[in-house]
Amino acid sequence: MILAAWLLSLPFRFLAALGLRRTIILACLLVLAVTAYGVAEDLGVLEPPARAAPARKPAAGQPAPSRAAIADIPASYLRLYRQAATRNHIPWSVLAAIGKVESDHGRVRLHGVRSGSNWAGACGPMQIGCVPHSKAGNAWARYGRGRPHHPANAIPAAARYLVDHGARRNLDRALYAYNHSWSYVARVKQLAGRYAREGGRR
Repeated sequence: MILAAWLLSLPFRFLAALGLRRTIILACLLVLAVTAYGVAEDLGVLEPPARAAPARKPAAGQPAPSRAAIADIPASYLRLYRQAATRNHIPWSVLAAIGKVESDHGRVRLHGVRSGSNWAGACGPMQIGCVPHSKAGNAWARYGRGRPHHPANAIPAAARYLVDHGARRNLDRALYAYNHSWSYVARVKQLAGRYAREGGRR
């Protein structure tokens, strides 16, 4: 290393011996360094400096729960709805409305909510299809993680399902994909409107 530095300095020692000023020598050094860097980059010896990723736009604020939501939704479920919605950039009130329609936020004691599956092959508090070749299909295999009867698993799975079916662009169609009924879509939207407090965001 020392020998290489000494060899590189020889031309500049020669220039100094000829009486050239230090500024000219430094300018030559700078030109040589820039040229060497460019050649090394072109040859792939050096990686170009990483470019900073553009800053993500902050997600729009979620509506605060209305009094009706606080009175009706168990606190643990409300927290899960809001967390899943924030992560997936969809309204939490829609997830909560689905949870209300499907299982009254896990409170109904019908078969398939807390264990097993219902007659259509749906499971858990969000009633996501979990039985292959059943009427409800097996969406859980794609969107679920863990046990479908646990709300901490079921609610994020429902959020992922809605997003994958276009909820950010067309909520009605995503809800229709969730349950093929336009009356179901209307019911969920009505409940979601009741759960979200008008003008309140936090």
